[in-house]
Amino acid sequence: MGYLIIVALIQAFSFSLIGEYLAGHVDSYFAVLARVVLAGLVFLPLTRWRQVEPRFMRSMLLIGALQYGITYVCLYLSFRVLTVPEVLLFTILTPLHVTLIEDALNRRFNPWALVAALVAVAGAAVIRFDSITGDFFIGFLLLQLANFTYAAGQVLYRHLIARNPSDLPHYRRFGYFYLGALLVVLPAFLLFGNSQHLPSTDVQWLVLLFLGLCPTALGLYWWNKGACMVPGATLAVMNNLHVPVGLLINLLIWNQDEPLGRLLVGGGVILGSVWMSRLGQRRSIAGQRVDSRR
Repeated sequence: MGYLIIVALIQAFSFSLIGEYLAGHVDSYFAVLARVVLAGLVFLPLTRWRQVEPRFMRSMLLIGALQYGITYVCLYLSFRVLTVPEVLLFTILTPLHVTLIEDALNRRFNPWALVAALVAVAGAAVIRFDSITGDFFIGFLLLQLANFTYAAGQVLYRHLIARNPSDLPHYRRFGYFYLGALLVVLPAFLLFGNSQHLPSTDVQWLVLLFLGLCPTALGLYWWNKGACMVPGATLAVMNNLHVPVGLLINLLIWNQDEPLGRLLVGGGVILGSVWMSRLGQRRSIAGQRVDSRR
């Protein structure tokens, strides 16, 4: 649990750093690439290459591509059309995706999750009810793709570690994660990046250095390690700890003029959708237990 709490606090601060110092100033693809390169420089020298099964390596490459590569490309692109508070609120839905993926792996169907998804969309509309545009919903959809791939990465990592026990510590097998991320991020930068918008100030470089070493290197490693130590329900809930802390930091320091009323109402609706999903999951599990006793 301690690993998850520390990472959630780091993530809460990171959202504001991205929104205030990088978004709109530094090419999104380069920022994501720089972070994964820095993290790779930390973990690759520690990685064991010979005592790890090829199947495990391939699985880690996939997890890295999902949980960092696709997730962070979509996350940074969403900052182009959404404010930091909106980005934070829309990540509330990550537990919903964790639940859906866990249900799929356990061959369960949770109809409440579909209802919860519709409620969440309504909550997003409340936040921008006076200026809903195509770009706004594109940003919302980008974040849902990011939520899904981030959730998929951590759930798959939990299952992978459980099925492939090893005497090697986690960090000896985690470098493959960043190689998988690089397989997505590097081609994305080469194809869509703009080399005319690289960091131009010391502050931007320092922010990238912090994001690469703390949230990306230590943060993702600690989060995935912590995910293996808690039940699935706890993991789903912990995915939202960064939201209230991140909102508090952003609104107090950088976004004091943000319309709080709509954020609170819309955020409450979105949070309610997550509660609906969890309620449905508990009822589904309880029903299965009753059936198994008959």
